[in-house]
Amino acid sequence: MAFAFALVALAACATRPPADDPEALAEFRETNDPFEPANRAMFEVHEVADRFVLQPVAEAYRDILPQPVRNGIRNALGNLRAPVILANDLLQGNFSRARITLGRFMVNSTLGLGGFLDVAREWGVSGHSEDFGQTLAVWGAGEGFYMFVPLLGPSSPRDLAGQGVDFAFNPLTWLGQGAVVDAAGWTRLGLTVVDTREALLEPIDAVRSSSLDPYSTLRSAYRQRRDYEIRNQEERGRVVAPAGTTGFGQAVTEPAPPAAETRPR
Repeated sequence: MAFAFALVALAACATRPPADDPEALAEFRETNDPFEPANRAMFEVHEVADRFVLQPVAEAYRDILPQPVRNGIRNALGNLRAPVILANDLLQGNFSRARITLGRFMVNSTLGLGGFLDVAREWGVSGHSEDFGQTLAVWGAGEGFYMFVPLLGPSSPRDLAGQGVDFAFNPLTWLGQGAVVDAAGWTRLGLTVVDTREALLEPIDAVRSSSLDPYSTLRSAYRQRRDYEIRNQEERGRVVAPAGTTGFGQAVTEPAPPAAETRPR
């Protein structure tokens, strides 16, 4: 998919403003979207798939399963991401957050019945999300250009590379092959996609109905959200959207206090 995007991008680069137009040049650099025509084409492909497949499935998922069951699935998916989050906490040298991640995983995996109940959050220990894209940012890697990948959504070269490493961090990757393992992996993937899309039903509907340019709105929201995540800043009561770059399987987070820890981008 990324290779196909690259081929389209080579044939559809946004025109860089002339040097004698500083305002347009500054806006071009700020949006960081040199392949905007290709990205918009990929966005349209994604919109078709979303409107006719992902959104109807997410709506049916919401209609069929009651809220407590959906919350339990979301909590369990977030708990399964704990090893990836822990690895990135450690790689970033953030041992206090690593301790929280490990503690939450142990408590929720046992008392929380495999993570279906977020007992740790009820005890006042909220979760957080980390991925290797964030780790690369902490290590000083640049974001690279903005890109939109159908089904995956907004991304960047740094975040796509991070997703590959996070996949390697996932213990399920190393369980070998077999009918049970394969079924578990595909079930987790399917639930992750559906859970993520269900959490975004209202936000995406709002963007489509109120924004004159949904593509630009989503681009801006994605880049701001990644900046918050890299700085370890979270918004109260906000559902973190999909893993890796979009936060797949991450449960509803409770906010860091006003004097929350931040880190430079």
